[in-house]
Amino acid sequence: MDSLAIPSLPDLWDQVFGTQPDPDLWVVIATLAAALAAVGPHSVWRLSRNAITIAHEGGHGLIALLTGRTLTGIRLHSDTSGLTVSRGKPHGLGMILTAAAGYTAPPLLGLGGAALLAAGHITLLLWLATALLIAMLVMIRNAYGALTVILSGGAFLAVSWLAGPQVQAAFAYAVVWFLLVGGVRPAFELQRKRARGGAGDSDADQLSRLTHVPAGLWLFLFHAVSLCSLVGGARWLLEI
Repeated sequence: MDSLAIPSLPDLWDQVFGTQPDPDLWVVIATLAAALAAVGPHSVWRLSRNAITIAHEGGHGLIALLTGRTLTGIRLHSDTSGLTVSRGKPHGLGMILTAAAGYTAPPLLGLGGAALLAAGHITLLLWLATALLIAMLVMIRNAYGALTVILSGGAFLAVSWLAGPQVQAAFAYAVVWFLLVGGVRPAFELQRKRARGGAGDSDADQLSRLTHVPAGLWLFLFHAVSLCSLVGGARWLLEI
């Protein structure tokens, strides 16, 4: 019965906001290898990319709210595409930041997660991720999107409440590595589509119409953010 007892508020506070020991180096390397395996093969990426889409559309939604726009709904589709709809001025800084947030959100979330892990805040990272997924679920407007967010949030919640420190650490490092590594690939996919004449309504093209800055420069920004986040996050995770 003691193992199932609900912790007191001070104990819970210490558990969430306290620090946890770093995992062994082999765990850090193994979780990096797992992230690469989830991003590299196309057949696996078709499934794992759903998690990147959650972060991508969540980035659009979060920045829309922070810039004063009205978020009306988020849809996630089985082909790993997504759509975030917000109301407000169809131009201006708020719209620009909202459009730019999609491709930059996964790597920046990974970089923030790496900073938390480097500071030993493993449990805090898991709880923050769970809270963000619960908040996003409120705005989901289709069944597939709700299912993917519920499954993702359920995984974080289960690990946070039921797993031991070592499992929590391995899970947290795997998630952060995946955001860092997986955040790089979508910009290259977009670049290939645009080179073939496709993706005419991509985030980069929308930003070009909003700012009169060539879409290629916005694509360069997506590459720069994702690659710099990967390098910076890797230095923190590997303690280089």
